Amino acid sequence: MDSIRILIADDHPLFRDGLHGLLDSVPDTEVVGEAMDGQEAIALATSLQPDVILMDLKMPGVNGLQAMRERAAELGGVCRIEPGATGGTHVWARLPVPPPEV
Repeated sequence: MDSIRILIADDHPLFRDGLHGLLDSVPDTEVVGEAMDGQEAIALATSLQPDVILMDLKMPGVNGLQAMRERAAELGGVCRIEPGATGGTHVWARLPVPPPEV
């Protein structure tokens, strides 16, 4: 089984480091990159092609929501915003998945 490739995007280095450390302990996951703002996240997502992007919504410059919308649009997917059950906000994007090679 291939590892789930993850990109972390957050403007707080301590949070990124902690999350990276936590994900390193999860089997079948690989953190392939870290971004400190939305613009860097878009660039890394384009070059690294991660399976999952864990992104902060409030970052300087291009915020996480703008970055997710841009990335989803590039790939022909959708980005949706929903209120969270605990008062936060959940943002998810559904991106097209290439068919498996046979």
